[in-house]
Amino acid sequence: MIHIIGTCDTKGAEIAFLRDLVRATGQPVVVVDLGTRPPTIAVEVAADEVATCHPSRVATVLGTDDRGAAVAGMGVAFAEWCRRNKNRITGIIAMGGGGGTSIACAGMRELPYGVLKVMVSSIASGDISAFIGTSDIIMVPAVTDMAGLNRLSRVILSNAAHALVGAVAAPAPAATADLPALGLTMFGVKTPSVTATANLLRDRYDCLAFHATGTGGKTMERLLAQGVLSGLIDITTTEIADLLFGGVLPALPDRLDVVARTGAPWVGSVGALDVINFRAPGTVPQRHRDRLFYHHNPNVTLMCTSPEENTQIGQWIGKKLNACAGLVRLLIPELGIMALDVAGGPFWWPEANRALFTALRDTIADPARIVSLPCHINDPAFAQTAADTFVDLTDA
Repeated sequence: MIHIIGTCDTKGAEIAFLRDLVRATGQPVVVVDLGTRPPTIAVEVAADEVATCHPSRVATVLGTDDRGAAVAGMGVAFAEWCRRNKNRITGIIAMGGGGGTSIACAGMRELPYGVLKVMVSSIASGDISAFIGTSDIIMVPAVTDMAGLNRLSRVILSNAAHALVGAVAAPAPAATADLPALGLTMFGVKTPSVTATANLLRDRYDCLAFHATGTGGKTMERLLAQGVLSGLIDITTTEIADLLFGGVLPALPDRLDVVARTGAPWVGSVGALDVINFRAPGTVPQRHRDRLFYHHNPNVTLMCTSPEENTQIGQWIGKKLNACAGLVRLLIPELGIMALDVAGGPFWWPEANRALFTALRDTIADPARIVSLPCHINDPAFAQTAADTFVDLTDA
């Protein structure tokens, strides 16, 4: 059933407009109120019903004059409401400004991948990473603010509603479970390696590649924790460099912890760990101005890591892997760790690589977990070893 979500005290006209559009297509509709005051339209799920899902009490959500606290509380409550009702929701659409977007997205993030989630928001054209997280929410810019219907908002809301209805009426084919799913991490400067590894394993695994841009690694590890993925070939661990040294595509501090918790098989490497990502050149902090850079495109500036930074990276990863009791192998490509790291290339710095490799070998307690290879990470031999190693681990 399609759910229409919003603060029905302040956005009643817009929500009623969406409701009538969806009902006119013949789809059943449930309107869920997320407001903190009495609604201006009829609803199927009242705000106090959602608020009862808060782990503390309804008063935490609806019994305060502090708008910030009310928004935060309703977000917590709606997230739990969505967890409890996820099997009833075939599609969900919401609209709002900053507060409404925060509340609605908190719940949408808890719904399964593939359930269509449409958020019409007046803040959709800015940095929305905090609202989307690792989910598949579709953000639609509202263009005008949510202050009553107008000639433009009617068009945008109509388009969003009919896109949702179309997707619900013609769902994607159900995923097949013939092959176990395998997660791989990928970056532009590592494409040949990951593509070749996946191609070698496609007859045994459904290979899901995740772009290692911060969100990619988080999403992959979330799916591993949920049991969707059966293991990881984590070749591109570059997000760790951004985490440790202030890049814009960082992992979370709990990167690799899910491998320890689940005991899932993990074959990893050091792909693009010599890169710290920034946006346009003017965004690079002044303290880094004398460093080695590569301008990937106008909005992506890569900074090469130093030997000292690589030592810290190696120690950090080594300690994480020591906490993993399961099947773990780390591949070290001695001749380079990404496309720019080749003899004569812009990031060719053998001393920095040696610092990384030495720190890994000195920190990882079990040397049998390390496989050193006399090749570049993008060489076919590396891909073959990655695939063979994973198969050997899981077949043992």
